[in-house]
Amino acid sequence: MTVSNQPSKSTQAESSLPAPAKLSLVQQAATYGTDKVVKAKKQSFGLAIFAGAFIALAFVFYITVTTGSQGSWGLTRFIGGLAFSLGLILVVVCGGELFTSTVLSSVAWAQKKVSTLAVMKCWARVYAGNFVGAMLMVLLITLAGMYQLDGGRWGLSALNIAQHKLHHSWTQAFVLGILCNMMVCLGVWMTFATKDVLTKVVLLMLPVAMFVSSGFEHSIANMFMVPLGITIHQFADPAWFEALNISRDKFADLTVMNFVFNNLIPVTLGNIVGGGVFVGLGYWMIENSANSSSVESAPAQVEAKQLKTGSKTSAEG
Repeated sequence: MTVSNQPSKSTQAESSLPAPAKLSLVQQAATYGTDKVVKAKKQSFGLAIFAGAFIALAFVFYITVTTGSQGSWGLTRFIGGLAFSLGLILVVVCGGELFTSTVLSSVAWAQKKVSTLAVMKCWARVYAGNFVGAMLMVLLITLAGMYQLDGGRWGLSALNIAQHKLHHSWTQAFVLGILCNMMVCLGVWMTFATKDVLTKVVLLMLPVAMFVSSGFEHSIANMFMVPLGITIHQFADPAWFEALNISRDKFADLTVMNFVFNNLIPVTLGNIVGGGVFVGLGYWMIENSANSSSVESAPAQVEAKQLKTGSKTSAEG
């Protein structure tokens, strides 16, 4: 029996097929956003709880790394920012639904892949899940007595960070929220360019380190940080304050009302604008206008080609 080394007709046909076109980053973002919106509600909410906890853990890491540091102000914050990038890395690699990256579903909405109502429900569900995850971590970190680390200086750092977040003006908090989520979503956007996990991790680190070290405001991180400060202020033993030689009254402005109205609302709105509008819709508009220009110029190109062919035929005749 003779075995032919010639490729079969089906193999030749398959090899002659053009390679599938690589999706642009905008197209990948649309798919990314659509998947988030249509995901099963229970799955979406559960993954959002994980994401809220991941970001809280990242803030714990940040406080631990920066507390008591004798280094320069900028370098200390940069190192803390690298530590904080653990949160977004866990979300991307392990899987999680984070509100600040979920707003990129604005691209899917712009392409009419999902309805406005579906997007709003998705954002609300993820936001609520992130809040639950953050609150669970506040409970666990408080019960663990983390605020007593380094002679209580860990808890003092947490109080100072939380209080600082309440001292922004409304406009300042809103703009810091815009800047923050521009960096978060640009980091996520870059991960669309690769399927390699290690590359994704590296790509996420600098955008996160940049926004953290620069003091930009992340709504989900604040859901953990400020309530942690409020909890320490309300429930820490008086002896703890005495040992640090500080008054509990110094942090009297750490209240739920101050947090919600002076930080959480403007920062959340800023995060939506920075990620969903500036990054998501910004890139979508650029690609959409480029595609429209290509479509409009196509008839002219065909006509020019026909005229050129006609002229050549006339010359030959």
